[in-house]
Amino acid sequence: MGTSAGASSVDKTPFGTTQDGKAVDLYTLTNDRGASVKFIAYGGIITAINVPDRSGKLGNIVLGFKDLADYDSRSPYFGALIGRYGNRIGGAKFTLDGTQYQLAANNGPNSLHGGRKGFDKVVWTVEPLTNLSGAAARLSYTSPDGEEGYPGTLTVRVVYTLTDDNELRIDYEAKTDKPTVVNLTSHSYFNLAGDGAGGIDDHILTINADRYTPVDATLIPTGQLASVTGTPFDFRHGMPIGARIRASDPQMVYGRGYDHNFVLNRSGSGLSLAARVYEPRSGRIMEISTTEPGVQFYSGNFLDATLVGAAGRQYRQTDGFCLETQHFPDSPNKPSFPTTVLKPGETLKSTTIYKFSTDASEMP
Repeated sequence: MGTSAGASSVDKTPFGTTQDGKAVDLYTLTNDRGASVKFIAYGGIITAINVPDRSGKLGNIVLGFKDLADYDSRSPYFGALIGRYGNRIGGAKFTLDGTQYQLAANNGPNSLHGGRKGFDKVVWTVEPLTNLSGAAARLSYTSPDGEEGYPGTLTVRVVYTLTDDNELRIDYEAKTDKPTVVNLTSHSYFNLAGDGAGGIDDHILTINADRYTPVDATLIPTGQLASVTGTPFDFRHGMPIGARIRASDPQMVYGRGYDHNFVLNRSGSGLSLAARVYEPRSGRIMEISTTEPGVQFYSGNFLDATLVGAAGRQYRQTDGFCLETQHFPDSPNKPSFPTTVLKPGETLKSTTIYKFSTDASEMP
């Protein structure tokens, strides 16, 4: 069965004004199959991803809000671009070239997702792009030296492309004028049955990782790269997300479910399969490929029914999941982890692709 089709396009409409008076636009990328990705300039937040189910019916598969005010004041990073440092930095500090840098402790004793005003809370400059493979836009932001405690003026560009093969491609690029640390990611909460469809326990998840990074009680990695064998973290063969989510494993207790970084099995520096998710009711499939060394699997453990989404439903624990491609948490304090240091003259480049399909024999 088909969906409405036509030429790919990028459209812009007003979305609201931030608390400090900045106008924010909503951008819609539509490909020639009729699938679409919506995002706002505030935080680069992806507010909707509309892709077909097995019968060809389009539906939004990410969690989010109707209004800018909710994103501005109370969002748990729904759909946002994350920086300067995605995930946690232990003790909210790190040392680089002999100098210690103090960050905001906004997650217990640790710094999370770039601090109190990370990249998820700034208004990005957006430029539609001409792209032969689909609809695309470039987002740009310059983070001044010392912002949130990080050294160096960091220039960041991110390109969102919705290809005509129903792939959302995110290309990250960053440059600095002083040595600094950078870990960029995207923080969409997915529910392949559809936003507001309830829990994600029945989603079948595969993660291409033999090891993961165990954490302490504050969710900072211990430094160990532990085998997933015999643990609730073994997703090397498809497993329902909910099958072991209430296991008594201490790691599951620390995270109140899954909130852990997986060490991806990689060969070379190019794109490599990180994860695959299959949702049986809709037939939707999402495959994630990345150049990053890790992926954080978060099962929406801290959703507590206090937030109401765009579909008018309260978001409850495990109503959505995140698969955040990344370098490892606390890498600036873990010399054995892949480095997140960026130096002048270097360019950070990273790519993640989310490919959407279905189990139907005739693709929409």
